[in-house]
Amino acid sequence: MSTTSKQSAQKQQALEILVRLKRLYPEAPCTLNYETPVQLLVATILSAQCTDQRVNKVTPELFRRFPDAAALASAELEVLEELVRSTGFYRNKAKNIQAACRMIMTEFGGKVPKRMENLLKLPGVARKTANVVLAHAYGINAGVTVDTHVKRLSQRLGLTENTDPIRIERDLMPLLPLPEWENFSIRLIYHGREICKARKPECFACNLAEICPSADLFLN
Repeated sequence: MSTTSKQSAQKQQALEILVRLKRLYPEAPCTLNYETPVQLLVATILSAQCTDQRVNKVTPELFRRFPDAAALASAELEVLEELVRSTGFYRNKAKNIQAACRMIMTEFGGKVPKRMENLLKLPGVARKTANVVLAHAYGINAGVTVDTHVKRLSQRLGLTENTDPIRIERDLMPLLPLPEWENFSIRLIYHGREICKARKPECFACNLAEICPSADLFLN
């Protein structure tokens, strides 16, 4: 199969997956709780190697005490560490949150930037976090968020052969309408949590099984 034919087949596959995921998960909101862009930024940093449920248990007290970038920038680091301890890697996360908020105050006028290149300057922020913040705080689809679920499902569903998140993102973007980029990721995440699990995918109960090139591997 030529490269053009392969890309065309993958695009048809992606669009069919999108249609089915929309039926399965009509609503696709961000599952992190936040009220402001900086709170979403902080929550997303905390979500690395941690469930959104755990993050949502931590952030109410964190944001009650430190509701904005100015407060987080001037907080005692040890206090931040203790508040986010249960999310794992808490020392590094607390350090990055404080450093990011200090940069927001000094370089971006106290506001989370709306441009990808500026977000990526913030400590602790890679494309995954930047995509989430831009999409849900500002309504800007700058890319496709690739977490462990999106990586696993996009490989199993035949949408990419890459393993690097940035290359996976580059593979997915031309396959989908731009307005669907972020919510496609969220729906894949929902499906990964409920059905297409890492160790034992429930292909027998999957609405995508008939169009999934990996289903036979797990069903047999």
